[in-house]
Order: sequence, then C-alpha cells, then structure tokens
Amino acid sequence: MSQPARSFPDPEAAAIGGGRRRGRGAVSNASGRFEPLSRIEEDDGWEGLGDRPPFRTEVAIETARTAITRNQSPDIAFDRSINPYRGCEHGCVYCFARPTHAYLGLSPGLDFESRLTAKPNVAELLRRELSAPGYKPRTIALGTNTDPYQPIEKTYRLTRKILEVLEETRHPVGIVTKSALVLRDLDILSRMAAQGLAKVAISVTTLDPELARQMEPRAPTPARRLATIAALKEAGVPVAVLTAPIIPALNDQEIDRLLESAAAAGASEAGYVLLRLPDEIKDLVQEWLLEHHPDKMRRILSLVRQTRGGKLYDAGWGKRQTGEGVIAWTIGRRFEIASRRLGLDRRHLKLRTDLFTPPVREGRGERSSQLSLF
Repeated sequence: MSQPARSFPDPEAAAIGGGRRRGRGAVSNASGRFEPLSRIEEDDGWEGLGDRPPFRTEVAIETARTAITRNQSPDIAFDRSINPYRGCEHGCVYCFARPTHAYLGLSPGLDFESRLTAKPNVAELLRRELSAPGYKPRTIALGTNTDPYQPIEKTYRLTRKILEVLEETRHPVGIVTKSALVLRDLDILSRMAAQGLAKVAISVTTLDPELARQMEPRAPTPARRLATIAALKEAGVPVAVLTAPIIPALNDQEIDRLLESAAAAGASEAGYVLLRLPDEIKDLVQEWLLEHHPDKMRRILSLVRQTRGGKLYDAGWGKRQTGEGVIAWTIGRRFEIASRRLGLDRRHLKLRTDLFTPPVREGRGERSSQLSLF
C-alpha cells in the first residue's frame, strides 16, 4: 500500500516484525526522503506478514569513479577519506551514515544494513590518484562513513588492498573500526606504524554486552573490542578509543569505566561524539527507543534536545559533534577529566607525510621507473 510521504512516520505502524529483522538494528524500512511515496508494511488479511522471508545481506557491485573523497569541514581532523563499501552490516541504529542510502533509492533503515555495495576497483583508482602530478599526501581516513572491516570485508578484502597500496607508497592512514577483523592486517599495519604511517581508533560505545547487542547487533562484543585494542598495542600500532556516540541517560554514565577499560587495554588517546540525529536517523532512533527502552525514551529525547538548542539535531560546525548547553558541557567536562586522569588527553599523534613515494604511473614504462630513482 502506498501513501503520501510523511515526515514523521508512526513508529508502531512502521515497525517490521522481529523475526524478519533478527540480528538487525533498525526497526523499520521506510522509504528514503527523496522517494515520491512512503511505503510501510501492513497486514491486509490476505497474506500474513510473518510468512515473509527475513532480511538477508545482499551485495551489489559498483564501478567507482574515484577512490578518495575530500571534505573541507573545519571541525573534522582529516580532509580526505576512502569508503570501499556503502551501507554497513554492523547495523548500528545510530549510524550517521544511514541517510546516504537514500541517495541510492534505498531505505536508511533495514536496507542500509542488508543491501550493501562494494567497490572492487577502489585500490586501482587509489593507485591512479596517488600518482597524479601535484598530489600532496595527508592522512587518509578509513572508516569515516561505514566500517572498512564490516563482515563482507572477509570476502571482498578491499580494505586489505587499499592498505597494500598505501604501504607500497608509504602514505599515512588512520582507521576507525568496531571490528576485530582489523587484526587480520596487523602485518601491514605494524610495518607502517613502525614508520609513523598508521594509527587505529577502536569504537567502543558501551561495556554492557546486552546494550551493545541492541544498538550494534552485528559488531563484535565490547570485550572483543577491548581485546583488539590490546592486540594492536602489543603489535606496536598506536591505538585510540572512540566513545561514540554518547547518548544522554543511556550510556553517558559509563564514560569513566569505559575509558578506564580502554586505557588498561592499551589505548593512548580518546575521543567522543555526542549522539547525532540528522534526517531519517531521528525517526529510526525513536523507533528503536520505543522498542528497547520505552521507559527512557522521553527522558533521552528531552536531554538530546537540550544539547541541540531545543531541536533533535543542529548541523552547525563546531557543535554538531559535541552539542551545546549545560548537558553537553557536563558530558564534555566529565570526558575531559577522565581522559586527563588516565593519560588519554595527550596530543593526537601526527602521522608522517615526508616518506610518500608516488606509484609509477601507468604507461610510463621501465625507463620512467628507473629515472624516478634520481
């Protein structure tokens, strides 16, 4: 059944049966904001919705045109990134990248975590872009939109191929991930780290395994992420902990314990992001709260509004990551005090760019390759 598009779908009406979305984060699969119609599932009595198959992960192949994405945001520490995948199977309900699926004509809800896209030519494109005349190296960020080590990386190995190019060219890279799969690439990362070319941030949202399963159903457990921090540290890879997002009245009381656990595991830096609810995410999170934490829903949303000038989100530079007002200030100070006490507030490690060696451009041949030595 199709109805005129609505800005705020009724969470109870939009919800999809739990059996069909087992192991998924979002509760619904509403159409993206660019679609002319909004579709919701409704049992009309002819065919039971419970008989429909569950959502399964599907991967489409995209022939990408570029590898490096650039940004000029003044409140972000990097100006370039690579995303080998669209969508993320981890299913984190709060993921700020969910709205990007609307550009594909797909839902930021369940489609985002079950209908994924891989870019098999990304490493080839990267090599070409690094060899462009006048290219100036700065740290490339992996994991800024979707996790580069989500489960399908086991099959496609695109992140591994990207790292091979970056190691070959001695180009700095910073990685953000929730996944222990990053340890598969310790051989490359440890060699790059020894030259000051690599660092990793592990995202740990909560120490409560049940809450983690609800929020991030296909990501590794909190204990596994802390073990990953320890393994990276042991291999000589600088590692930070990213506590993101901090959700008032849900996981903010864990700030001290979470940072203590990460520091004990070997993290040397820490960062945080306050819950962001742009576009469709505000509806998805409200649906999720109604299902999993109905008793806290009003309180959480009220506190979020207090950190966003009375709204659920404010995209203004300089405050979209940390919010504003008394609640946001209190969270920020608590994080800073704990970080200082644990030695996690040191200056962020700056990776080297002076070792960069451009790859040989296609078609230049052996003569050019030899001349490039001089």
